[in-house]
Amino acid sequence: MSQSVNDLRRAFIRYFEQQGHRAVPSAPLIPQADPTLLFTNAGMNQFKRVFLGEETRAYQRAVTVQKCLRAGGKHNDLENVGYTRRHHTFFEMLGNFSFGDYFKEDAIRFGWEFLTSVVGLSKDRMWITIFREDDEADRLWRKIGVSPSRIVRCGEKDNFWQMADTGPCGPCSELHFDQGPSVPGDDTPNGEGDRVIEIWNLVFMQFNRDSAGTLNPLPKPSIDTGMGLERLTAVAQGRLSNYDSDLFAPLLAAIGRRAGAEYGAVEQLDRSMRVIADHLRAITFLMADGVLPSNEGRGYVLRRILRRAARHGRLLGITEPFLHELTATVVDQMGEAYHELRPAAGTVAEATRGEEERFIVTLDQGLPILNDMLSKVKVSGQPVLQGTEIFKLYDTYGFPMDLIAEACREQGIILDETGFEAAIEEQRTRARKTGGFENETARPALSDVATRVGTTSFVGYDRLDSEGVVQALLQGDRLIKEAREGDEIEIVLDVTPFYAEGGGQAGDQGVLSGTDGRVEIRETTRPVPTLIVHKGVVTSGSIREGERLQLSVNPRTRKDAARNHTATHLVHAALRDLLGPHVKQYGSLVAPNRLRFDFAHFRPMSSRDIDEIESIVNEQVRQDQPV
Repeated sequence: MSQSVNDLRRAFIRYFEQQGHRAVPSAPLIPQADPTLLFTNAGMNQFKRVFLGEETRAYQRAVTVQKCLRAGGKHNDLENVGYTRRHHTFFEMLGNFSFGDYFKEDAIRFGWEFLTSVVGLSKDRMWITIFREDDEADRLWRKIGVSPSRIVRCGEKDNFWQMADTGPCGPCSELHFDQGPSVPGDDTPNGEGDRVIEIWNLVFMQFNRDSAGTLNPLPKPSIDTGMGLERLTAVAQGRLSNYDSDLFAPLLAAIGRRAGAEYGAVEQLDRSMRVIADHLRAITFLMADGVLPSNEGRGYVLRRILRRAARHGRLLGITEPFLHELTATVVDQMGEAYHELRPAAGTVAEATRGEEERFIVTLDQGLPILNDMLSKVKVSGQPVLQGTEIFKLYDTYGFPMDLIAEACREQGIILDETGFEAAIEEQRTRARKTGGFENETARPALSDVATRVGTTSFVGYDRLDSEGVVQALLQGDRLIKEAREGDEIEIVLDVTPFYAEGGGQAGDQGVLSGTDGRVEIRETTRPVPTLIVHKGVVTSGSIREGERLQLSVNPRTRKDAARNHTATHLVHAALRDLLGPHVKQYGSLVAPNRLRFDFAHFRPMSSRDIDEIESIVNEQVRQDQPV
C-alpha cells in the first residue's frame, strides 16, 4: 500500500471497520466531563466511563484516530520537543477498542495482521514484549507465527497497565520494530538507544484491582490499544525520525522558506525548526478546539507553546510575527481529516498573530539582557545563572521562566532554581505585608470554629427570612462571647438565608436581630468550604454566642445581584454572537450595583464592537423573557 500519512490514517480506519468496528470521531482536546485531565492524552480517554462500567454505547467495537496533547500535568513532553526524534506535544493516536466483546486472541491477530500484511512491515524485524506472567499471550503470539526468540517477557513497569491505584487493569503486549544496525542502540526491546522502538501497545484489561491490591477477574474483559501515527508513518516510510516523514515535510519546508534555511543542513537550526513545526500543530488544534492564550490552565499551556515557538523563530533570525502565516499550512495538510480546522482557520491565524505581536515586545526587551547575563556567566567560570538575575528577567521584563531555562540548557549553564524560588517567595511576603492581606483559611480561630460547628446550612434559595442560632462570634482572630454596639464582627450561624460570595457573585446584605441587639450585615463570605460567615457591625444593643436571631436578607440587593447575574449570561451570549464561539468566560463579578465579565479574545474590542454588544443585550432585556 501507499505509505503516505493520509493513506495510513485511512487504512487503519478501513481495516478495523472491516473487522466490525465502529469508526468513532476524535474527541476534542478538551476532555469532556473528566476534570482529572488537562488535555486529552490517549485514545481511551473518551471511553473511560465505558471501561469503568458507568456508561454503555450502541457498539462493542470501536476504532479511532484521536488527537492528543501532552504538554502539562503528569504527561508533559514540551521540554523534549526539538531535542529528540520522536517527542511531540500534539500527536495522533490510532486505537482499536473492545468493550467486553473480543479479547486477547483477536487483538493480537488484528495488530499483527495490520502491521505486517496491511502496512507491510517485515515480520523478521518485529519484536514482541509481554508481561512476565502472561503465558496466554506468549502462546497466542507463537500461534500466530512469532518465533519464541522474538518474544520478551518484561516486568510490571513495562508491560502492565492500570488506570489508577485501584480499578480496571491488565497486562499488555507491545509490538516493537528493529530499525537496523545503522541506528545506535541495543538490538532488543526496552534497551538503550533508538534501534528497537515501540510502535503499538495492546492492553488486555482483564482484572479489577481492589484496595488491598488483589487482582480479581473482570466479568467482561476489554481491549484498549494505542499507536502513535507519527511513529508509524516514520517506520513505514523508512525514516529514522518522525520529523523526516511526509507528515512534517510541508511544515518544515514552509518554515525553511520563511527563515531562509534548509532543514537538514545545520543541526542547531534543525532543532528550532522541529520545535516550530511541532508547536504549530499544537497551536492550531488547541485554538480550533476553543482554547485561547491566557495566564492560567489550558490557556497558559497554549501561551507557553506559542511563546516557545516564537523564541525559536528568533533563533532562526525571524524577527517579525510569522507563526500566524504558517497555521494555514497545518490547516491545508490536516483539514480533510479534521473538519473543525477550516472553519476556525481565520480565528486561529488572528489569535496567533495577536499573541505573537505582544510577545515580540517581551523578546525585544528581555533577550538582549538574558544574552548579556549568559555571556557574563560563561566568562566568570562559574556556569550558574543566579536566582536573583532570573527573578529580575521574570519580574521586570516578563520573560517566561521556561524560556530562560531552555536558553541555559542550550548553553550548558545551570539554573539556580532554588534562588529564584526564594526571590519569588520574598516578593510574595512583601506583597502580603504591603496589602495587609491574610489568608483566611490560615486563621486558627476560624479553623477551630469550622471543626466545632461543622457546616452552615443554607436555606436562602426559596426564602429571605429565617431564624438561626449564633455558633461563634469573631473579632479578627479572636473568639468572643458577646459583641456590643459599634463592634465590627463576624458571625457564624447554624442556619442562614444569606448567600455567600461565590462564583463571582457578591454575598447578601441584610440585618440580624436579637432580643437586645441588631447587626447590620454588609458582606457574606465562605472563607472555608463548610462555613458561611456574616460580616457586619452591631448598630444597637448587644449580641451573644448561643442567642437565637431573626435573619433578614435585603430583598433589593438580592434582586439587583440576581438581575446582574442574568446580565452576565446575556453579555456572554452577545460576545459569542459578535466575536465568535471561541469566547469563554474566565471570571466575573456580580454585585447589586455593578457587574464585570472577564473573557479572552485575541484583539482589543473596538468602540463599535462595544456599542453592538450593548445593543444586543438591551434588545434581549426589552424582550422581557422569563428567566
